[in-house]
Amino acid sequence: MSRIGNKSIALPKDVVVVVSEGRDVSVVGPKGELSWALPKEVCLDVSGETIVLRRLSDTREAAAKHGLARAVVANMVKGVAVGFVKELEIQGVGFKAALKGDLLDLSLGFSHPIAFPIPSGIRIVCSDNTKVRIEGIDKQLVGQVAADIRAYYPPEPYKGKGVRYVGEKVHRKEGKTVQ
Repeated sequence: MSRIGNKSIALPKDVVVVVSEGRDVSVVGPKGELSWALPKEVCLDVSGETIVLRRLSDTREAAAKHGLARAVVANMVKGVAVGFVKELEIQGVGFKAALKGDLLDLSLGFSHPIAFPIPSGIRIVCSDNTKVRIEGIDKQLVGQVAADIRAYYPPEPYKGKGVRYVGEKVHRKEGKTVQ
């Protein structure tokens, strides 16, 4: 039994959900529009200001897809209503980030700057040359962009240099000692 899948989703007043042909879900709100194809094991019912997802069989795969579909639709509703944000901070001497058109220019101590192309649907804001804010309506895309930027130079455990999420704790290691 899927506890996540059985929860209903509250629909904000300015968000519209349209189900076409029983499979394609389209969510439209003030921030934009998202669409997704439901798995064949799950159906969606919109009644008033709530969305309820039901599974069509009691197999293990249907239960898993039930919870997945509910989570994805809930993220779509929240994304078009409010949006999602990930914040990164860059630590290290000479490490910085700057926007140049539709590229994020990262100087992370390498011999060359890194030009990260900003995908469509994502808005990036740089402040203080060391803070990067990633905003968008698609939760998966916002998280993937943040993970891709962090992957260029993850925080290292000796000095703590690198790109990290705001609030991320880096476990520091003790360096070599002189004998």
